[in-house]
Amino acid sequence: MDKYSIHPNPLVRFLKKEPKDFTKADLVKFIVANDVEMVNFRYAAADGRLKSLNFIINDLDYLDTILTYGERVDGSSLFPNFVQAGASDLYVVPRYRTAFLNPFSEIPTLDILCGYYDKDGQPFASAPDQALHRAHEEFKKVTGMEFHAMGELEYYVVSEVDELYITPDQRGYHESGPFCKWGDMRREAMKAIAEAGGKIKYGHSEVGNFAVDGLMYEQNEIEFLPVDVEEAADQLLVVKWILRELAYRYGVNLTFAPKITVGKAGSGMHIHTKVVKDGENMYLKDGKLTDVAKTVIAGILDAADALTAFGNTNPTSYLRLVPHQEAPTNICWGDRNRSVLVRVPLGWTTGAGEMIRNANPAEQGEVLPPKDKQTVEFRCPDGSADVYLLLAGLVAAARHGFEMENAVAYAEERYVGVNIFEEEHKAVAERLDHLPDSCAVSADALEAKRAIFESKGVFSASLIDGWAKMLRSYGDANLREELAANPEMIKELVEKFLNVG
Repeated sequence: MDKYSIHPNPLVRFLKKEPKDFTKADLVKFIVANDVEMVNFRYAAADGRLKSLNFIINDLDYLDTILTYGERVDGSSLFPNFVQAGASDLYVVPRYRTAFLNPFSEIPTLDILCGYYDKDGQPFASAPDQALHRAHEEFKKVTGMEFHAMGELEYYVVSEVDELYITPDQRGYHESGPFCKWGDMRREAMKAIAEAGGKIKYGHSEVGNFAVDGLMYEQNEIEFLPVDVEEAADQLLVVKWILRELAYRYGVNLTFAPKITVGKAGSGMHIHTKVVKDGENMYLKDGKLTDVAKTVIAGILDAADALTAFGNTNPTSYLRLVPHQEAPTNICWGDRNRSVLVRVPLGWTTGAGEMIRNANPAEQGEVLPPKDKQTVEFRCPDGSADVYLLLAGLVAAARHGFEMENAVAYAEERYVGVNIFEEEHKAVAERLDHLPDSCAVSADALEAKRAIFESKGVFSASLIDGWAKMLRSYGDANLREELAANPEMIKELVEKFLNVG
């Protein structure tokens, strides 16, 4: 049995190689051998959603042409804030490593994610995926390390109320059937995601669980494994499409909206990070958090208010970032502490061997602690995030940490070992800086710290300008006061932004 024989991705099983090594000839070989009839080009636009361009395979020459040269698209429709209609043509060119069999099409179809290029054949400077690529390349140049990431993607399934086996309000965490109603759909999604190349850690139901106006809202989560940061972004983009497509086929709504209603758990998209050199996780040494990890944390904390511009992109995002809802409000970090912005979760640093032997007395031999499990988690992003820009911003912020003076000391000054939302620790919270409370404030923070992102040409000036303009267009500077005076407004906001990202 070779290592690819049980791989969930049919292209990997057939070609017996990793996706990063896929070539044009490999894709043609797979298409011919598996009677694939169509090719879909897929790419993200400014709204963060996956777009489609469909090709019927007329003959091998035509197949070779589209796989070699890509196709033209209207950039002004895809990026209205960055591309003018007078010079709007862009190329979309397939990235072979992203190819996967479409899990829903009745016609056998190969989908491929694409990159954007300008009229001169150069990467389109304002394309989010290109910003991420530049961010990662510059990070590697400055640090000699690679940046890995993975997402925790939370979502609500909205359906008619089922009166049988009702889960108590806000008590849905890791629930099983029949109390969890949409576990089968989650598992079906996980299978489709894995076959499309997604590297999944696990899936489960989440805390959020409530009913209102005859509708049931059940929160679920799928969490992924850390991979190269560019792959992580591609993965999350495809995953959101798969989940929505599957929900549509089930006849239910599925939303990544940050907030559904006041007093109920919102949906986040926490990002776990680690940096790697020669295959080794640089966050941990001898069971202790390293200065490398603290340097990354310092950079993220220093840029945190501006990072909300990419990770919390509509007014409902800031209704989630409130105390006592397992969402951060202050700029700080800590161990295993869910009230902080940057969290260092358990990493199997001690006791791994003892646990396995205690649970399984028949297990013999030494079990060493794993070296690759420790991550650092950024907790404020949500499903409205532009995945590419958020991760590009995080990588740029991490690189910024290595360029700061006294980064380790900066991080240590902002360490918090208590729940800052508890009244007895109010003084701790008061000494900390706060995250923005609106898109308007987030836009101000982005412009104030734009140098972090524009450094080394990672983010273009036009991208920063366009993004700040978009955030300000919501006019939400006084939204919390307006909602306090008119609570019914939140229902309108939720409906407006239900299908974000």
